[in-house]
Amino acid sequence: MFLYSLEIQTEDYALQRELFLKEWRLSRADTDFFDLVVNGVIKHKDELDEEIGPRLVGWVISRVPRIDLTILRLALFEMKYLEDVPTSVSISEAVILAGKYSEEKSRSYINAVLGNLEREGNLSALKIEPGPGDAPDDEDETPAFAPDDDDEIPAFAPDDEDVTPAPATDVDVGTPDTESQF
Repeated sequence: MFLYSLEIQTEDYALQRELFLKEWRLSRADTDFFDLVVNGVIKHKDELDEEIGPRLVGWVISRVPRIDLTILRLALFEMKYLEDVPTSVSISEAVILAGKYSEEKSRSYINAVLGNLEREGNLSALKIEPGPGDAPDDEDETPAFAPDDDDEIPAFAPDDEDVTPAPATDVDVGTPDTESQF
């Protein structure tokens, strides 16, 4: 999951994106959707955390495992902003990702948090339908939701330094598949 790798290694967003896309070999349409989702989660990270935090019964957001928080942010972004992704699909995929990349108990609390957000409503009012204007037409254009140079995004801020990729961890991330690429 690219968003999770940005949580762990916050430097050089552009290089990480390039390496990730090279490894996954996404189609142009998939790359456009990838950029829409990744940049949207980055841009709305603080807002998403403000909505997630109060719904973590017995937890504070700073103590939630990063992988679980990343999954929650991704699903909530989809639920709030992507018209073409049904809320039930976002929740279901989040539970599947939690089962694959996190502990068994994470599945139930991720399901509960997202289910509570869904029941509370007001998610569809913000949804957008990605269209031709939301995806870059060529490599030089900035995708929708791309962080501006003056946006402060501390956990994900790109850095111009030359960075060596982080060493591998003992976390088994499995093999690439289409359901877990973001």
